[in-house]
Amino acid sequence: MIVIGSDHGGYRLKEVLKAHLTSQNISFLDVGCTGEACDYPDIAAKAVQKILDGTCSEGILCCGTGIGISIAANRYPGIRAAVVSDPLAATLTKQHNNANILCMGGRMIGEEMGKACVDAWLHASFAGGRHAIRIDKLEKERTL
Repeated sequence: MIVIGSDHGGYRLKEVLKAHLTSQNISFLDVGCTGEACDYPDIAAKAVQKILDGTCSEGILCCGTGIGISIAANRYPGIRAAVVSDPLAATLTKQHNNANILCMGGRMIGEEMGKACVDAWLHASFAGGRHAIRIDKLEKERTL
């Protein structure tokens, strides 16, 4: 199951993506919002919780640019949220970065591009190999 969420800036895109997932018989859990003004860190936290507790395997988050909600999600260990704006980036972020959350900006990309990014990301697989070494480095606690 995929967790999906947005703040008010990404709400329209989220609703389009929900319909797209439904048309492909892909189950999802919507953690908000319902169109009202809200704060992206709160939505990101709800989505991350569903991934970290095992309820969902991966997620899709939207805000106005995709940037704020990705920053919020990436604050949690084990989360690799990536902002994309085209299908190639969506594919590569899964293949090379094993991104478990796809982020997009509702004010940045159109509906068809958003659906194409979701399709590319969902159909891609983590390549492992040299990329796994890099992911392992990300998972280690770092201090300067």
